[in-house]
Amino acid sequence: MSLFTDISSEMLYPIIPFFLTLVLGAPMVLVGLIEGVAESTANILKVVSGWYSDKTNKRKPFVLAGYSISAISKPLMALAYGWPLVLVARVMDRTGKGLRTSARDALIADSSDIAHRGRSFGLHRSMDTIGAVAGSLIALGILYLSGDNYRIVFLAAFIPGMLSILLVTFFVSERRRPKAEKISFKLSNFDRDFKVFLLITGIFAIGNSSNVFLILRAENLGFSVYMVILSYILFNIVSSLGSFPLGTLSDRWGRRNIMSAGFVVFGIVYFGFAWIQQSVYIWVLFIIYGLYEALTKGIGKAYVVDLVPSDKRGTALGIYHAATGFMMLFASIIAGLLWDILGPAAPFIYGGVVAFLSSVLLILFMPRRESKGLKVLFS
Repeated sequence: MSLFTDISSEMLYPIIPFFLTLVLGAPMVLVGLIEGVAESTANILKVVSGWYSDKTNKRKPFVLAGYSISAISKPLMALAYGWPLVLVARVMDRTGKGLRTSARDALIADSSDIAHRGRSFGLHRSMDTIGAVAGSLIALGILYLSGDNYRIVFLAAFIPGMLSILLVTFFVSERRRPKAEKISFKLSNFDRDFKVFLLITGIFAIGNSSNVFLILRAENLGFSVYMVILSYILFNIVSSLGSFPLGTLSDRWGRRNIMSAGFVVFGIVYFGFAWIQQSVYIWVLFIIYGLYEALTKGIGKAYVVDLVPSDKRGTALGIYHAATGFMMLFASIIAGLLWDILGPAAPFIYGGVVAFLSSVLLILFMPRRESKGLKVLFS
């Protein structure tokens, strides 16, 4: 299900910034604003859908609705002859993501035993990223064959989106769980470790601007659209190959240690994008950036599940996604402003400093083992 959805989404993601800047003539700050608004919409909705999936004790309806809305948004992009419709389509796509993500992640947690939780989220992340590789390759092929016709790519992305809807409808099921107690958004319902983790990941997110800035920096350093997409594919291949084994490793070594290393890797990549002068190094940086994704994305969600009771998983995952997403709105706007005012290196220096700070905070203020269940398992 996630494989086909990411094929659909990643057919669009690496080419949207070029469509905005080269075809529609949008300035860089507007690119950051569109991505920031779209991603923040998704992450705010993740709270609502996560909480309501806990309250109703149902996951699948939110997953189905989310994938359906995202699929419909893809061909809408083909009709855009100005940036406002791109914004509408991106917000629709991320609205679908917001509806489905927390419920889907809770569904994964519900279906996994504690000893293999990191492994399960790593497998999901790996399949997600295989879809990203396939989607980018398909987009590259369509662009080449169509003479850089972006609109055909947008229309074609609807097909794998529809396949994911069929998979959700006929093949995805959920386990029955005990009826949850009254659930609310209040952070007071969660313990200290979850709140600290939320704060630290929020700090990291304020420096983690949209990946479109990495894509546009590669173009700024001399990469063609095709070379940028190929480097983005390489990044996703590394992420896909690393997510499953590193998720499994986090079950043994602890989520904190793995995520802290991921923040350091992120900082190295961002400083690299700030200081390199020759485009050949972009390949190396995208490879290392894939390692960062494998070290943090699935493992971060497993970390949240470790820190909260089982009947509050959807709500906690929603709060986590919303907090980081809200910060990423500001991160993308800040990155666009820094690029326009101080130059292309500035947003990456800023992001690198914040990442190293976040890594230190994670080691200093989070316990080595993340949940009572894991403590029992490793005792």
